[in-house]
Amino acid sequence: MNRAGMIVMALIASTAATAVRGHEAIVDKTKPAVLTHAVVQKAFAVSASHHETLLPDLIAEALENNPEIQAAQQEREAARQRIAPAQALDDPMLEAGVINAPLASSPFNREDMTMKMIGLSQRLPFPGKRGLRQEVASKDSEAIDQGYHETVNRVVHDLKTVYFDLGLTLEMIKLVEKNKQTLEHFLRIAEERYRVGQGNQADVLKAQTQVSRMQDRLLGLAREQPAFEAELIRALGRITRGEIPVPAPLQTQEIPLVLETLQHEALVQRPQLLALQSLIARNEKSVDLARKAYYPDFDVRFSYGQRDNMLDGIRRDDMISMTVAVNLPVWRGSKIEPRIMEAQAMRAQTVSLYQAQRNEIAARLRQQIAMAEQSLKSVKLYQSAILPQAKLTVESALTAYQVNRVDFLTLLDNQMTVFDYEANLIAAMANYNKALAEIDWLAGKKQH
Repeated sequence: MNRAGMIVMALIASTAATAVRGHEAIVDKTKPAVLTHAVVQKAFAVSASHHETLLPDLIAEALENNPEIQAAQQEREAARQRIAPAQALDDPMLEAGVINAPLASSPFNREDMTMKMIGLSQRLPFPGKRGLRQEVASKDSEAIDQGYHETVNRVVHDLKTVYFDLGLTLEMIKLVEKNKQTLEHFLRIAEERYRVGQGNQADVLKAQTQVSRMQDRLLGLAREQPAFEAELIRALGRITRGEIPVPAPLQTQEIPLVLETLQHEALVQRPQLLALQSLIARNEKSVDLARKAYYPDFDVRFSYGQRDNMLDGIRRDDMISMTVAVNLPVWRGSKIEPRIMEAQAMRAQTVSLYQAQRNEIAARLRQQIAMAEQSLKSVKLYQSAILPQAKLTVESALTAYQVNRVDFLTLLDNQMTVFDYEANLIAAMANYNKALAEIDWLAGKKQH
């Protein structure tokens, strides 16, 4: 596979790898829980004691330290250095020797044609070949330059995604801990009522079961947290672990999302598409260069011959020679035409890949816009209506339970409903922010 094909496949592989990371679970949930409640509490306390780290600060750190970005930057510089040599002439050839020397003694003054020769030759490509070679290298460099920007955007996208995943996990730990404390309060109420004969043992057991469920949920979140932290450290490019960044609390900032506008932005600024456009132009120049093989190159040679005087002292003039040689491109069917067809096939392949990526980006933009809009609607609905009503229901049920107007199961169900709604709110906020990060990446917006 030539370099253009390698660049195309690298770009496609980059997108596929990110899509997999974005949709597969990072945490292996099949491993058994080995953490105790004390460990969970300690981890929660340590996380809460750290200062929050804003996302722009982490993005700046990743742009400076991430090794993938550094490698892409070095590759970009290497591609730029290939442009000038692509159009350079071949090295000239210097030759020196003796020509037409007889085998007898005193060879330099016995024969008129004997001389000491020094020559210089230079190959000159057919006009237009050097310019095409430079244009091919230049388009290669443009594609690699866009690949660098695509790598930057992908790394920032991955960083944003894991930042919000870790933020969601920490928010869920706080929420579960708060709900656990509320359930423990209900448990104490149930135990007190049972001791004075106003409740029953089933209420106590039910409350204990719900508290245990929250403890199990904390154990699961404690397993997830290190995995997200490790992924965040990797995206930042830190060599040593050091202090783990703590994401700021999840927030939602409504941003207008217009599909047609975002699709247009992707067409004009998405580095992946711009790289494919450069590769299309590169392969078009490759076709032209392959066709130039029908025309010969020129070898120009100049030589100077120094002759000694004859044995009788007669002076002999020195001599110069100049010749031009051309190669004969006669192997068209077995050499030239297959190369032209190869270049044409590569051009057609790149055009097809460009169209495929356009279609995929358009489809994924539509999906992510729908995800963002639905998540934002859910956030607004939970914040404005569902959660306030559910919390009032819990307060009312708690008051009614204390005077034996509702049973304990109703109180627990109402509290667990509030917990589920609060968890859904946090998840919707995280999903909204992750959808925005995905949209920025798909549209090719400059990351900063």
